[in-house]
Amino acid sequence: MTPTAQKLTTVSHALAGKTMTGAEIIVQVLADQGVDVIFGYSGGAILPTYDAVFRYNAKHQDQAGKEPMPLIVPANEQGAGFMAAGYARASGRVGVVMVTSGPGATNTVTPVRDSMADSTPIVVICGQVPTPAIGTDAFQEAPVSSCLGPVAKHTFLVTDPERLEATVRTAFEIARTGRPGPVVIDLPKDVQNWSGTFRGEGLLPVPGYRQRLHAARENVLSEAKCARFFGMLEAAKRPLIYAGGGVINGDATVELRRLADHFGIPVTTTLMGIGAVDTTQPLSLHMLGMHGLASANYAVEDCDLLIAVGARFDDRVAGLPERFAPKARNIVQFDIDPSEIGKVKAVDWSHVGMLKQDLQAILEYGIRHRIAPDFTAWHGEIADLKSTYRLNYDRESELIQPYAVIEAINAITGGDAIISTGVGQHQMWAAQYFDYKYPRLWLTSGSMGTMGFGLPAAIGAQFAAPNHLVIDVDGDASIRMNLGELETATTYDLPVKVLVLNNFGDGMVKQWQKLYYKGRLSASDKSLRKKDFVKAAEADGFEYAARLDDRKNLDRVVSEWLAFPGPAFLEVIIDPDAGVYPMVGPGLAYDQMITGDFIPNRAQVTEEDIDGSSMF
Repeated sequence: MTPTAQKLTTVSHALAGKTMTGAEIIVQVLADQGVDVIFGYSGGAILPTYDAVFRYNAKHQDQAGKEPMPLIVPANEQGAGFMAAGYARASGRVGVVMVTSGPGATNTVTPVRDSMADSTPIVVICGQVPTPAIGTDAFQEAPVSSCLGPVAKHTFLVTDPERLEATVRTAFEIARTGRPGPVVIDLPKDVQNWSGTFRGEGLLPVPGYRQRLHAARENVLSEAKCARFFGMLEAAKRPLIYAGGGVINGDATVELRRLADHFGIPVTTTLMGIGAVDTTQPLSLHMLGMHGLASANYAVEDCDLLIAVGARFDDRVAGLPERFAPKARNIVQFDIDPSEIGKVKAVDWSHVGMLKQDLQAILEYGIRHRIAPDFTAWHGEIADLKSTYRLNYDRESELIQPYAVIEAINAITGGDAIISTGVGQHQMWAAQYFDYKYPRLWLTSGSMGTMGFGLPAAIGAQFAAPNHLVIDVDGDASIRMNLGELETATTYDLPVKVLVLNNFGDGMVKQWQKLYYKGRLSASDKSLRKKDFVKAAEADGFEYAARLDDRKNLDRVVSEWLAFPGPAFLEVIIDPDAGVYPMVGPGLAYDQMITGDFIPNRAQVTEEDIDGSSMF
């Protein structure tokens, strides 16, 4: 067979030509896409597809009764969305949500926006009232395209059943390719009940989108452009790689690590880029930014060449863009999204393309041309920064310090646990004090900062990585947002470890109120609330549920909690005045960073010097 003939030969789908209902077509496309779990809540408008999933699972379960595509039912559709996001972030595959119309669909608005903000690939399938009833204010009708369209990567309303199969397949293509994101399919009930021929192939024509993807794939680095890059690198004495979540989303961590290691370039990451490099390595500076490590922020201050890879110079990193990396003679930016190039900070060299292939091309050019810059002196400076400005806290306090709790866990997990978090102080402590040796171990709501993310995302991650230790690090305020998902963890007997660092309130808000609002804890103090988290966990089926309030028992209790074979819940009563340091106030430069009482500060900035009026 000639090469041309091989290209023209296609293998027909085994079920091509079979008559199926719309619901059955949806489920078959999900199976073809490799979907192995669906998160969602049923209801009238989605019942035909739920029934099709049930029948598919009954037909294809293995001899042990294991279903190929189980339906995981949360307490709330928001939980389903975050479970799908946790699954996607931990696995790199597309997470799937299936909900009913009206409130079922609108309850997914927050996780859809969260996924869009953090470039997380999920597909949300929403039931909808029958096509003739759309626009009549029918029971449980909501304008899904109007509600979710502005916050999703793309939204489809399927009114032509002949286009259903191609629509579902195209939704997955859009969700996973380019800059990943959430795609919503609004699915009228009559389309689900329609019967037609399953083709087993085909996509919708989305020429503009595919042209942009093709342009990114084909935009390979030229020899001249590589030479310009290395001209800047060889002229530098203090180069620094600033890596963002795009490295992980683009599956480019291996290439980034090889590039950094080969040329000896230190790396700092954004909150979403944690895991792009092994945080235990000498040239890793861990996280930069508003609550980044002081050593990382000072390295940004000192560098003379900044190499941004899959990072967008957002306001939590570059709060004052004109004073970000002030000594950098050149700034380089790699990204897949052309809108990010120079959006916040002007750059001297940029490339829009696929990070994985571009970083490999840069490395190969450098090896081929025997480029070997010597950054030994810079490595010494990096080591000094990490030693002098390392994280620290009051280690003599009789109160349990949250940092000590995380250090105790990290000593056992060794940088190889999947850590999911809510949003607040505990989120930043988990980012700072845990080690992360590999990508996809860190799951958090970055851009949206959505409280309640941690527990459902951990559940989704446990389905993605059933044999991996998954820990939800949460706060007493954040976990309240989706506390009902405790029961979901026990219902499916998931060995998720849930940690609540209880400081009796909205800790991050309280920290700012104490600093800048004379201690007026407006609506942030929860010390009078009656919640007994341990009893709540026990009521939801946790066989291990404990409260730790004595620092002398810290190591023992943490070990017991992590070793428990099933779902385990631990509440730790921490110092209510523990703060998150370092801290760079919004709209401020790194030389205005405050570091608290236990981390040195080379600029001698105090809390009184910072204006807290623009907290968020």
